[in-house]
Amino acid sequence: MSGNHAVPNGDKVERIDVSWDYAVCAWARHFNTSEHQVKEAVAAVGDRADRVREHLQARQQARSERPSA
Repeated sequence: MSGNHAVPNGDKVERIDVSWDYAVCAWARHFNTSEHQVKEAVAAVGDRADRVREHLQARQQARSERPSA
């Protein structure tokens, strides 16, 4: 996993480094999803873990709200 990076308000931002397979694997376990979905989320919203989490949750919610075929 990539290190934390300081932001202007002093908080730490966790970043997901998709160039390291072990980091992607660890984040996939953390988010309870696949490595492929982690990489797709990073491509969609950037490498900030909080934004990736929100993206994955929104996708999960959208899938659960779809009517059955």
